[in-house]
Amino acid sequence: MIGPPGAGKTLLAQRLPGLLPPLSEPEILEVASLESAAGRRPSLGGRRPFRSPQHTASMAALIGGGALRPGELSLSHLGVLFLDELPEFPRNALEALREPLETGVVVVARLKRTCEFPAKFQLVAAMNPCPCGYAGDSRGRCHCTADQVLRYRNRISGPLIDRIDIHIEIAPLPVEDLMSEVRERVIATGAARTAEDSAAVSRRVAAARTLQLQRQGKLNARLSAAEIARYCGLAKEPRALLATAIARLGLSARAYHRVLKVARTCADLGSVADIRIIDVAEAVKLRALDRPTC
Repeated sequence: MIGPPGAGKTLLAQRLPGLLPPLSEPEILEVASLESAAGRRPSLGGRRPFRSPQHTASMAALIGGGALRPGELSLSHLGVLFLDELPEFPRNALEALREPLETGVVVVARLKRTCEFPAKFQLVAAMNPCPCGYAGDSRGRCHCTADQVLRYRNRISGPLIDRIDIHIEIAPLPVEDLMSEVRERVIATGAARTAEDSAAVSRRVAAARTLQLQRQGKLNARLSAAEIARYCGLAKEPRALLATAIARLGLSARAYHRVLKVARTCADLGSVADIRIIDVAEAVKLRALDRPTC
């Protein structure tokens, strides 16, 4: 998520675990085992982990190390890892995320011992659009030069960005919405008929996850290249749109596969069997950092 301070990036990230189904009994045992290995008292209940380390965290704190204990990546296993102020993290710590994002596993190697910890987490990251945080502000609060903005963005490497499925820009909340009673405004405009609360979204997420498990035995995020070809096939029009996007944005093979998986998920959330052109369009639109204008 890319947006100015106070736009709600942290709030959105904190709400994500509430949209996910609770952990199953085997998953609760997995999470409790990792917490115990880290020297922590296992938490109660089936809530999914939510970890939010500070940007001063070292690579060892994220990956794990020292006495061969699991780090933040493994402590967020089956849950959410939120990295706020992403460009401020040490470069080596960010680069260490690349393999676990692909494999779902962290390998901690020391002189005489090697430990392997599971790390199937959902990465959610947030950053400002520029060093001061106000690039594009209509009031002209940003005084960062183009070179400063470029250096700030380049703190996140292309290979890491390529492994993140969705990049979206978060706009600040308009003053009239911030200072008004949202419920009254929604009812007055008649929008209450189409508004979804968190419980409704959570039910749609649960239904989409169930559909994926029934169809392919795993979630879309874990599909291999061969499985993507099998379960994420495109008709003529969606295929033409995706081909145009690849040519214009210069998407890599990895980004191509990730767009397909996001499009498949959009279709699943809409409870439709085939990936539609609007699903492909939404998946492409959700990769803001691939667009030359960003």
